[in-house]
Amino acid sequence: MRTLANGREMNVDGIYSADGEEACVLLSGGDRREQTEGRLRSLLFAWHKATWYGVKIEESKAGAQMFLKLSPLMAVDYLSAPAPVRLLRVVWSPRLRVLMELAGMIREMLLNGWFMPDHAAWTEHKRAWMPAFPDGSRELKARWEQALQDARENECPGAETWLGEAIEEILATDAQAGAIWRSLGAAAGEGVLRRKGADEAEWLIAIGVEKDMLPFRVALQLTEPEHGSGWRLRPALQNREGGAWIPLSGSPDVPEQELPEEWLPLLDDKLAKEEAKWLAALPALEDEASAGRLRLALTEQEAWTFLEHDSIALLEAGIPVLLPAWWEAVRSRKLRLKAKMKNSVGSSGESLFGLDQIVQFDWKLALGNVDLSENEFLKMAEENRRLFRIGDEWVHLDPQDVAQIKQWMKRVGKRKGLTFRDVLEMHLRGGTELDVLDDPEHALQAEVELNEHLALWLEQLQHVSSMPPASPPEWFHGELRPYQQQGLTWLLFLRKFGLGGILADDMGLGKTIQFMAYLSCVLEREKGEGGPSLLICPTSVIGNWEKELKRFAPRLKALIHYGSKRLRGDELAQEAQEADLVITSYSLAQLDEEDLALVQWNALCLDEAQNIKNVYTKQSGAIRRLEARHRIALTGTPMENRLTELWSIYDFVNPGYLGSLNDFRRAVVAPIERTRDKAMIDGLQRWVKPFMLRRVKKDPQIQLSLPDKIESKSYMTLTAEQGALYENIVSDLMEKLDTLDAMQRRGLILATLTKLKQLCDHPALLLKERGEEAWKADRSAKMARLLEMCEEIAAEGERCLIFTQYVEMGEQLQSMLEAGLGMHVPYLHGGVPKVKRDEMIASFQSEEEKRCAFVLSLKAGGTGLNLTAANHVFHFDRWWNPAVENQATDRAFRIGQTKQVQVHKFITLGTLEEKIDEMIESKQSLSEQVVSGSENWITELSTEELKELFTLREGWLKG
Repeated sequence: MRTLANGREMNVDGIYSADGEEACVLLSGGDRREQTEGRLRSLLFAWHKATWYGVKIEESKAGAQMFLKLSPLMAVDYLSAPAPVRLLRVVWSPRLRVLMELAGMIREMLLNGWFMPDHAAWTEHKRAWMPAFPDGSRELKARWEQALQDARENECPGAETWLGEAIEEILATDAQAGAIWRSLGAAAGEGVLRRKGADEAEWLIAIGVEKDMLPFRVALQLTEPEHGSGWRLRPALQNREGGAWIPLSGSPDVPEQELPEEWLPLLDDKLAKEEAKWLAALPALEDEASAGRLRLALTEQEAWTFLEHDSIALLEAGIPVLLPAWWEAVRSRKLRLKAKMKNSVGSSGESLFGLDQIVQFDWKLALGNVDLSENEFLKMAEENRRLFRIGDEWVHLDPQDVAQIKQWMKRVGKRKGLTFRDVLEMHLRGGTELDVLDDPEHALQAEVELNEHLALWLEQLQHVSSMPPASPPEWFHGELRPYQQQGLTWLLFLRKFGLGGILADDMGLGKTIQFMAYLSCVLEREKGEGGPSLLICPTSVIGNWEKELKRFAPRLKALIHYGSKRLRGDELAQEAQEADLVITSYSLAQLDEEDLALVQWNALCLDEAQNIKNVYTKQSGAIRRLEARHRIALTGTPMENRLTELWSIYDFVNPGYLGSLNDFRRAVVAPIERTRDKAMIDGLQRWVKPFMLRRVKKDPQIQLSLPDKIESKSYMTLTAEQGALYENIVSDLMEKLDTLDAMQRRGLILATLTKLKQLCDHPALLLKERGEEAWKADRSAKMARLLEMCEEIAAEGERCLIFTQYVEMGEQLQSMLEAGLGMHVPYLHGGVPKVKRDEMIASFQSEEEKRCAFVLSLKAGGTGLNLTAANHVFHFDRWWNPAVENQATDRAFRIGQTKQVQVHKFITLGTLEEKIDEMIESKQSLSEQVVSGSENWITELSTEELKELFTLREGWLKG
């Protein structure tokens, strides 16, 4: 193996390694200066493109010897056509010239596909390959054999396996070639066939190298017992082109002479070979009475073993198997528990009153379409069999299932009653897992089979359109849209069966009017005998509820439980009995829990029910403890961030329906948050759907019954602080009016008008106060309500415009909303430069930007802008000029708007805001010209008219 380098001549020797991992070209001796690192590689591979001119070749040194490592395939490529430096004369040793001859022939074989698996050398752990020269190529074959002989004589170890190792390298590095071989090998089961000693022809056919020329293929078929016979094995044939399988021995219905004549001479030899393969794969089925033959009759246990295990072993060996058509379905069936409702349950409808009602049923055990009674199951289990035929159905009993069922029967199976809550959960979720043996992987599945009455009832519960329709009484002043009438029907249907519900319609779809219609129906039907109902809502909307009740349901007597002069204890209980509805706030529900608990409430309704999303707050706990015949939650955002918020509201309307919070977290929240499993999410949706009615504005049916623009008024009350300031301002005005001349009188009236409007917005605006403490939202119901509504709009992914007349008010709204919503809120007023103004508009209109609210001054933003990204418009303070307000609204309500636009006008109850709004609405004492003009008409009113307009109405102040 010595090599010499002398001047411009290089002697090279080579050896192909015996371990088959690398081919080596070595250089040794000569001038040491010729052996600098990289020199051997650069000289020998200077023109070899496949190795990037030697870059991919590893060069090593051992003592004075330098050598290069090549993979088997790389050695074939290089030695078949060496590419050294052209000005260098390379002298190849005799041994290396032999390897070069072999490399050239191997390259030709690889390119032409002249190779095949070597049956003789192939083992379970390692493949082997051999040349497959084309017919008539005796000269080529002789060259190959001579080259191998020369390699042996020149002591070239590894030459015999070089071809195979080059092929294996191709399979390992070429993804497509490797995948094709693996698919062939897996389909044919070549490893098993080779291990069991199949002859070469059969083996080559099995691995896809040779084509099976027989006109038919053979499979081993298992037949089920029929006509008194037991389980049997038999061969079956099929035309190689396809078609039905033809069973052979063991089938008296299909005699062998029906086979095509050309098959018969080939049949015996083929069946003998196939039987040998069957026995090689399944030696346990050899017939003891006839060696070398397959036993055709099987016991039931052997049949089950064949179905479950032996058939798989045969398939892995590349042997076709035919099993009964029902097996795949039967083997995957899990034993299920089924609670079968008795026919009398639910027959009277209203006898099911509440989720805790006990429902009578009988336990059944189900396997597929087969139902077993407890006694039938125990009898089958005692026989210790795996396969049973019941009628036309086959069933398979798994021993682990049997053990679980027996264990369950000992512990809880004797219970004959379920709560209606259990029935709903089991039915809606598609069953419930019972972890009897503390093994979640093998938990029992329990489901419920409803009788005809319950199935019809649940169909109604899940489809509002199938419920008996209900309408409010004639004295109810509102006209319900079709979807609102469905909401009323749904609430009354739930009430009939003592079930609470969540009305979760989008903002603006009229949850308030639906609840008022519900209360009106309850009053009409029960004639007031059911007692008073309780409404708990945010402080900012108490006045709104009071106003809306007077407008739509004037017969409903409402008692406001709010303010420092509110009734307490027995006085509250006594006064409440005279009312139809008591209205209070969330904070007072906690503070006055003992007082409110003295009344057994007919209905208990939470407006903006997301206020109890945190189950651990004292406020939430106090509200849950109040007793009521019927519980209702109104919310546009039933779940804002976490599934536990959904549980909290459900546990209010139907306590215990979703189980305990810990169980809900373990069984529902954790798996869904961890895996986002669609089946679990779908199951939860089915579980909660019957008790939540949610309609969104984009639903086609809702859109059909909505106008393009929905205008609504939100009424707020003054705080005690605002009320005191308001009365002082009005009192001061009245004292000075008669002492001034006409010009001074007009100026004082306009100044007072501005003060009162600012005061209704926020006391700090009037008092010119600064700082976060001064601008707290709880000093103004308007600010508090605006933040609540914007949070709901943001949760829906919608956008809004907010108009105000006052620059300072706009700045404070911007600051409050940015803090509350956690996103940028632009504010456009007269002092914003045009470039900045255009940037604000472009950003707000962009779908890619995270935006919700846009605050604008009425003058700067009321005209000339296109802001169709918004579908809500707030008039925070009133201009009292419909034309000006409509112009502002039309920033969103214009061409390009694809959604319904909701316009919210904020009005402070009892103040001049409410009184002027009433005058505009009724057109009393105001002509169209006056209404569409400025506010100067107010200065022309008499002192008595001004007193009537400005004086704070009694009863609207909440302190």
